Amino acid sequence: MKIALPLSILFAAVLSACSSTPTQEPAPTAPAAAAPSVAAKPVTPAAPAAPAAAKKGPFDDEKFKLLFGKKDIFFDYNSFEVKLDYFDVVEAHSKWLKGNADSKVLLQGNADERGSSEYNLALGQKRAEAVKSMLSTLGVKESQIEAVSLGKEKPRNAGHDEAAWAENRRVDMVYK
Repeated sequence: MKIALPLSILFAAVLSACSSTPTQEPAPTAPAAAAPSVAAKPVTPAAPAAPAAAKKGPFDDEKFKLLFGKKDIFFDYNSFEVKLDYFDVVEAHSKWLKGNADSKVLLQGNADERGSSEYNLALGQKRAEAVKSMLSTLGVKESQIEAVSLGKEKPRNAGHDEAAWAENRRVDMVYK
């Protein structure tokens, strides 16, 4: 009996040591026979929403209508880089042009009154070309896009302050 007691304590210690050490075993995979029971559960169909979305054209979306309604891209002073604020506008126009292959757009680059006529004509052209490049990158055919510069000759706002100048630094999108 003297040997049995220390042996039982040793056995209990070994068992408790094994049970206190957590092991990370991979989760058992379900047997192949269990798969049919998962498939047998009824699934709530989501079909009513899908046909409505499929019938809706890209031009019916309210966001598209709002963005397509904007025909001007405004620029920072002395810049021809299209601002992130206008990427969605350009994308909406590209979708419309791709869906209407017989339509054409005239991009009229404009500048404010500061700077020489020659400089502003070049800047207006670079602005129009920047928008044209974006439209082309988005898949619009080159034959649908014409880029011209009006320089400072056609101001939208005849004022002589920053607010007026900001309105005049733009590309107008004119559809033919």
